[in-house]
Amino acid sequence: MANSPSFRRHPHPSSIDLVRWLPSSATSPSGRLLAAAVHDPSSGPASSSIHLLSLSDPGSPLASLPLPSRATALRCSPAALAAATSSGSLHLLPSSFDANAAVAVPGGAGFHMGPVRGLDCGGEEWVTAGEDGRVHVIGGGGDGRVVARRVWDGKGMAGYEAARWASPAEFATGGAGCGVQWWDRRKGDVVMAQSNGIWGHGIVTGMVHSIDIHPSRKHICVVGGSSGTIFAWDLRWPQQLTPLSGVGLNGTAQPVCESEVWEVLFDTYTQSSDIISSVATRVLPVMMCSEDGILAVVEQDERPLELLAEPCAINSFDIDPQNPSDVVCALEWESIGVLTRGRDTMAEE
Repeated sequence: MANSPSFRRHPHPSSIDLVRWLPSSATSPSGRLLAAAVHDPSSGPASSSIHLLSLSDPGSPLASLPLPSRATALRCSPAALAAATSSGSLHLLPSSFDANAAVAVPGGAGFHMGPVRGLDCGGEEWVTAGEDGRVHVIGGGGDGRVVARRVWDGKGMAGYEAARWASPAEFATGGAGCGVQWWDRRKGDVVMAQSNGIWGHGIVTGMVHSIDIHPSRKHICVVGGSSGTIFAWDLRWPQQLTPLSGVGLNGTAQPVCESEVWEVLFDTYTQSSDIISSVATRVLPVMMCSEDGILAVVEQDERPLELLAEPCAINSFDIDPQNPSDVVCALEWESIGVLTRGRDTMAEE
């Protein structure tokens, strides 16, 4: 029988905005590693940075990369770590965390004007989506340079909050006023499908904060946004959205929270309650975190499984890709939380 989850809080001297597991950390002499975007408003202009942290002691950075402004997005791939900022810049760092090899794409007219909220890695390329309504694909230029190519410019009419790759040729974006969009680069970087989402019977336009796409089911997006709303969008039936949580959905989904859902991720640790139907149509379990301090697992037609109920916002979380029983989260009250499911003690190495 699986053991009860355990949870530990690790105080940190700065505010933690975002936190991620480093996929390559399993071979590190320091044990399992984390990357965290931190911000200290009392330290002057140079108050934002990316910290490399050891799971055994998350309060003491092993290395640090300063940022020109507060981090708004943070993603890790096996080869690199990327951070986007509120001033519109993108910073790429090798997974070895060699700050001397970091490459930056500065914010401005040629890239993003303002916060970059959506960021993800798709093989050898990155996608960014910003509040300015711009979408870029970033990759190598063949001569060692990093090249950002603009895919779309919404001219600020509708901003983006999330972006996620589904394949090397397809990605999804979401934000304010534009719902969720599905792009296919093979068709000339155009939107192939769009959904306006489920927001309070359609009376109020909601905000998409996070998108995840299951690696084995690239046609299914799970979306988290405002008013506790979480829904799944299946491209096979683009007009038939599946609510997983939300406020005022006629009882079709139980709300796990009523605030902003900051992040959603498919939970590869939790088994679906219906294995047979999950093969074809059932939405697999999803983990979420919220502004009102909830970390929970939601599943189609099931009661939410609440893992944490904190007195402060849970700004970000990540599931360890090597050990999906382990979850790390960024707590608004200047601490990092580590949740371990199904084991008495956490493997530090």
